[in-house]
Amino acid sequence: MQRRTFSAALLAPVLPPPAGKIGVAVIGTGHGHAISKIRALRGMSEYDLAGVCAHPGEPADSDALRGLKWLPLKQVLDDPTIELVAIESADVDRNLDYAEQCVQAGKFVHLDKPPGADLGRLCSLFAEAAKRKRIVQMGYQWRYHPAFQAVMEAARQGWLGRIYRFRASIDKLILADERRLLAKFRGGMMFSEGCHLVDCAVAVLGKPRKVTGILRHDGTLPDQLADNTLAILEYDRALAEISLAGFHPRGASHRFVEISGLNGSARLQPYVFPSRLTVDLAEAAGPYKAGMQTIDLAAPPGPGYTPDFREMAAVIRSGSRATYSVEHDLNTHETLLRVCGMLG
Repeated sequence: MQRRTFSAALLAPVLPPPAGKIGVAVIGTGHGHAISKIRALRGMSEYDLAGVCAHPGEPADSDALRGLKWLPLKQVLDDPTIELVAIESADVDRNLDYAEQCVQAGKFVHLDKPPGADLGRLCSLFAEAAKRKRIVQMGYQWRYHPAFQAVMEAARQGWLGRIYRFRASIDKLILADERRLLAKFRGGMMFSEGCHLVDCAVAVLGKPRKVTGILRHDGTLPDQLADNTLAILEYDRALAEISLAGFHPRGASHRFVEISGLNGSARLQPYVFPSRLTVDLAEAAGPYKAGMQTIDLAAPPGPGYTPDFREMAAVIRSGSRATYSVEHDLNTHETLLRVCGMLG
């Protein structure tokens, strides 16, 4: 058993040069990632959190919100000192509308997942941002997660050999209130949660040539939520298989991602820390020896989502190139909508 410290490149993207703090505001507190992202922004020296624009019915009493200013939307859009807006409403279509308004106002945007249900509008959003020399950073949860990145790195660096299979799963127990929110969209769990894993599969294998989505309602509540779902992405010489279900009472412990190639495989289970990475190689490659090895991964210091916003700070202050391209983001969303039968 080993305990590994991740390289600085994985844990902390290059910081921008000192140039004053970046003014940031958050729109919405209802998204599942909102409170964690507010905590991250409050704790980062790169940012000055101006306040939060929330809506009736969204969380307003979390410790992370205490002492923050509540801002009207017009102030967020009109204030030139607010350079970045993180959009974290529970309604993904409304989030896309907010993103459009923020880009029109000349803001950089961090847009949480999934980015609405209209691929054409998302394409137009990216085009408008590019015209204004702004970036829209997508909030897919595992992009900068260091344990997840260890698996992705093994595939991208060629240490696993030519990749022929990507498998990943998310199980979670979804209760009635959350089910009602997810049931709004035909894709259900695949649309809301599977987008993370589609993002990862496309990052490793590219845009698939064929997609198949199996969207079942196997729960007992009469909400018609697609709560037992499977996506199969087909490539010329590889398959990706992504499954999500809303029943397991201890689902977080059983989530996994596994990438297999001609030289072996890398598997992460669970996603949350403490995580365990299992690598099994025919021949030594990169930092890994031949044979099976397991590595226990401790949580990096600092709140989650800090790496996401560090990269955005580098983009804003020093013009660094974003890790994920617009082309990748659009391929991811098109693939997700096809899987979910939501592409018109």
